[in-house]
Amino acid sequence: MATERWVSAGTRTPEEEQASWSLRPTRLGEYIGQRELVERLTIAIQAARGRAEPMEHLLLHGPPGLGKTTLAHVIAAEMGAAVYTTSGPALTRAADLVGALTKLKPNDVLFIDEIHRLPIAVEEFIYPAMEDRKIDVAVDSGMNGRTVTIRLQPFTLIGATTRAGLLSAPLRSRFGLVHHLRYYPWEDLLEIVRRSARLLSMDAEPTGLEAIARRSRGTPRIANRLLRRVRDYAQVKAADRVGPRVVEEALALEGVDTLGLDELDRKYLRVIGTTYRGGPVGLEAVAATMGEDAGTLEDVVEPYLLQVGFLARTRRGRQLTADGAAFAGVPAPAAPDAAEPLFSDGRPA
Repeated sequence: MATERWVSAGTRTPEEEQASWSLRPTRLGEYIGQRELVERLTIAIQAARGRAEPMEHLLLHGPPGLGKTTLAHVIAAEMGAAVYTTSGPALTRAADLVGALTKLKPNDVLFIDEIHRLPIAVEEFIYPAMEDRKIDVAVDSGMNGRTVTIRLQPFTLIGATTRAGLLSAPLRSRFGLVHHLRYYPWEDLLEIVRRSARLLSMDAEPTGLEAIARRSRGTPRIANRLLRRVRDYAQVKAADRVGPRVVEEALALEGVDTLGLDELDRKYLRVIGTTYRGGPVGLEAVAATMGEDAGTLEDVVEPYLLQVGFLARTRRGRQLTADGAAFAGVPAPAAPDAAEPLFSDGRPA
């Protein structure tokens, strides 16, 4: 299962989610990385506070583990307001949203994770709430059916999604601020693990923390997870001292190499490189050979391999790049057709 991988960007367990809260920033001044977004939010928050109004509705999209939920709580703290959290799958009926909206106080934040999974009926119900701060609730049905209009307090809706392309155009257009969160460079991840190490009172060498940052796949959640695993290993095996050798040994036990790849990543590359001679090959064929779900490979394995330049997606299927073939120890396949237009992530245009 993808949730059992140490380098999975998703939350593995509720206990891990709870432990991670102690390491998350609570104010914008503590937030590391995503500088363009932080600057935009700083301006929007200061302007809203100056007018004593809620901040504009905000849509955050990007891969999991990059801080969308954290940002919702940071924004609420900066606005001096409360934040209420729910998710698209949890809102199955319009009535499910009534309770969340009616308990909001002025300038509070309603955070909806996986907002692309809102049912159509709920999505349409939320439009007047976002635009006019009101909702129409049916109190009866049939011939005697009537609706009651409920006025809402001014609030900010923050939506988060990993699949922005699945969001409907009408819903997307109602957000005043839209921002894509990008993977973090390792230098920013180094600052994050330094801060986390201080909060955990760890005795860590700079080179040891850098080794963790470089294995974290551009994702703060993974960085903090690996840091905790290294802390446990160092406590038992190295008298609590974290250096590059300790990091190497600790993460080798978890199957995480110097590039942040784990056994599932390496197996994926080996299958394409050996069984299919570097590709191109269809995703379903790779999944069948590995005994894995095609959706799991597409959602949790391929994004990072595309990011590090080991994989290309062509019209004819998945294909190793020269670097990917070198890593897998196989001859480099023929280059994709130069006349075949591709998007920046390797997808065919």
